Amino acid sequence: MTSPTVLTLAAQSTQIAYPSVAALAALIAEGCTVPFIARYRKERTGGLDEVQIREVSKALEGAEALEKRRAAILTGLKEQQIQDAELLKQVRTAQDLTALEDLWAPYKPRRRTRAQRAIEAGLTPLADAILAGESGLDAMARRLVHEDFPDAQAAMAGARDILAERLADHARARSFLRERLRAFGRIKSQKKRGAEIDETYKLYLDFEERLGRLKPHQVLAVRRGERAGALSFGLDGDHERWVETIQEKMGPARASREAQAHSDLALAEGYKRLLFPKIEREVLSELEASADAHAIEVFARNIKNLLMQPPLPPQRVLGLDPGLRTGCKVALVDQVGDLLSTTTLYLHDARQQDAPAKLAALIKKHAVTLIAIGNGTGTKEAQECAQLAIEALPQQELRYTVVDEAGASVYSASDIARKEFPELDVSLRGAVSIARRVQDPLAELVKIDPKSIGVGMYQHDVDQAELARTLDAVIEDVVNAVGVDLNTASAPLLAQVSGIGPVLAERIVAHRSAHGRFKTRAQLMKVKGLGKKTFEQCAGFLRIKGGDEPLDETGIHPESYAMARALLKLMGAKTPSVELKKPATDIKKDAATLSTLATEHGAGELTLRDVLDALSAPGRDPRQDLDGPQLRTRALSMSDISPGVRLTGTVRNVVDFGAFVDIGVKQDGLVHVSQMAHTFVRDPHSILSAGDRVEVEVLEIDQKRGRISLTMKL
Repeated sequence: MTSPTVLTLAAQSTQIAYPSVAALAALIAEGCTVPFIARYRKERTGGLDEVQIREVSKALEGAEALEKRRAAILTGLKEQQIQDAELLKQVRTAQDLTALEDLWAPYKPRRRTRAQRAIEAGLTPLADAILAGESGLDAMARRLVHEDFPDAQAAMAGARDILAERLADHARARSFLRERLRAFGRIKSQKKRGAEIDETYKLYLDFEERLGRLKPHQVLAVRRGERAGALSFGLDGDHERWVETIQEKMGPARASREAQAHSDLALAEGYKRLLFPKIEREVLSELEASADAHAIEVFARNIKNLLMQPPLPPQRVLGLDPGLRTGCKVALVDQVGDLLSTTTLYLHDARQQDAPAKLAALIKKHAVTLIAIGNGTGTKEAQECAQLAIEALPQQELRYTVVDEAGASVYSASDIARKEFPELDVSLRGAVSIARRVQDPLAELVKIDPKSIGVGMYQHDVDQAELARTLDAVIEDVVNAVGVDLNTASAPLLAQVSGIGPVLAERIVAHRSAHGRFKTRAQLMKVKGLGKKTFEQCAGFLRIKGGDEPLDETGIHPESYAMARALLKLMGAKTPSVELKKPATDIKKDAATLSTLATEHGAGELTLRDVLDALSAPGRDPRQDLDGPQLRTRALSMSDISPGVRLTGTVRNVVDFGAFVDIGVKQDGLVHVSQMAHTFVRDPHSILSAGDRVEVEVLEIDQKRGRISLTMKL
């Protein structure tokens, strides 16, 4: 059971009401998943959404860690017989780990330092005398000589080491420098001695920026340069002024000239040798963690938008995976993604003349209506071949679209692909993936490691554990928001449904193969290993089209079916239908009816309203509201475009400095953030999302570097 202290800390850090936090903690302890809580336990949490639930969950973990560390420190102080009442009070009331560690620093067990050696030699009284501003220090130092400190000069140096370490462990000094660095510090990077610098890092050879103005992608770029052995970087600041402040605040109030000199020297040494390096590492770690978090957030947004791209109406699709030496791989899939045929086209040798006719014959034979072309090496030639095939079939409604093929090769070599197509060549599996991902992006992309889908920013450089956790959450949210067809979904897609997981997903598919289609959600209970708790968590997110129970096609949970039937009766209907939208709206306005129904069925008003929405929108896919893929009939190349040409493109990736847009040529164009609107744009994500269709104009073309600059300021 979560302690009240932890609940209070989590509520304070998230600014979410304590009862909601407590209810959420209880639901998590019961084994409820985030999608289930967000969708079907709104009354208990006060209507928290997935983002808030994960925020609170993370805050609960942080508060638990804080309390665990607090207990360990209190135990450590007790073992050392530290009974300072004020210190113990500060430890018990500290609100974050940084404050706790600052308080613990002077008492933390450590390896044998210079200061420890001096303390063991009995030089603490001399250090105290310096700090008290006393005179006659040389005479005192001579009396305290030791075999490790054989003369007065060595003894005085040892005393200064003690003062230097006290400074590095002093909570107020650490806090002072931390605040100054955060507010006024600068990051500086330069070429590492002897390093070979390529184009990637030239911008950061002599880079300097205040931390307050530093962009996350700059931190990530500098860090990547350091890891590559090209750059070195660190923090800088107004050290002279900060040292003077520390000397004034921590030195003796009234001191002899001798004591003042030794105090100033000890504090300056402590700052340079101990305090600044410690706080520099800490602040740099904060910067990197913040940059990682930002990059992960950007990647998560792009992945979510990509997964939310709408599926196409059922149709046969020809997938083309362009290639040079081994040819362009072709895979034909039917309306539900089953593989019908494969072949290879050669577009870079003498056989290229026969390729359009071969492609057209395949299209005509199988009544193909769409060609999906991967955007890799050889895309231009594949587009030209597709264009000639389209021209050869004027009576057939036929289009092509260019698909981001990132991750297709990863899928091809994966265990999932080997299981799906054990006899198929690896290179041909990529063409299947390309065809399927235009049919239903979500169903296909869940089979691929999200890091391999090229819509991020430095995703391979960030905290991989946190990235994986965030992306898992994004996929989980999207899959459960859309809903999954229980009778057609693959095991990888089912595995993302609330409460199921990979093992149970395989069992569901095996049961479906052995016993045929599921006719009701209730039949899930016959799957081996699927118990009542799992059914509770997953049932509402699984859809059955054309089954025995019409409510199984909606997002209504089986636990609310009795209430749903009462609502249907009230609306004069027997089954869910879009025609019920008007009656549902009328009932929502009738507070008395809502209250009566909620009371009769033991439900809250939030759940009741959700049920009404589901009854009037059965089988609705939220992806239908978004832009679909852009279909073309004519191929473009770099030579076809020039400054001033206006084009329609699809946003592939949104990053801090702009957005990359597919305009129909191999190379995506960049709309810099300054070219997104006539007004200042602080965040490109506020303007664009991956998958959006946009009108752009070509600003500049760099043929040598293969770069296209675009503008949306038409």
